[in-house]
Amino acid sequence: MYKELSSGVKISITRSISIAFESYLASIAWDENQFSMEDFMKSWQKYVQENAAWYDKIPQEVRESTEFHEELAAKINEIVEKILSEEPTKKQIDSIEKLQKKLGTNYTYDCKAEAAYVEQLLKKQLK
Repeated sequence: MYKELSSGVKISITRSISIAFESYLASIAWDENQFSMEDFMKSWQKYVQENAAWYDKIPQEVRESTEFHEELAAKINEIVEKILSEEPTKKQIDSIEKLQKKLGTNYTYDCKAEAAYVEQLLKKQLK
């Protein structure tokens, strides 16, 4: 069912998962001990219902289908894995190191998305 969707809808689904996942992680300050898949899914569902244009483009019978939900769960896992495995850029690393030196902090980060979160956090602290 998922594979039969238009490429535009699939791209929108991917984007909504990424945005919701990164937003959820920011809400828990990227603290893996606070992570709850159930809470993330609630957050993503809320995001989809309030912000995602693709939701209304999928027929209700498809949205309610067990097969579609299984395919969507697999897509969520794939996107989450991709986000968590993407290395921070050299530019991010250099910026974070410079900011941490100025602020005397020692935040750690393991992926590009977490590095973006840390970089923004440090920039706010600098202001």
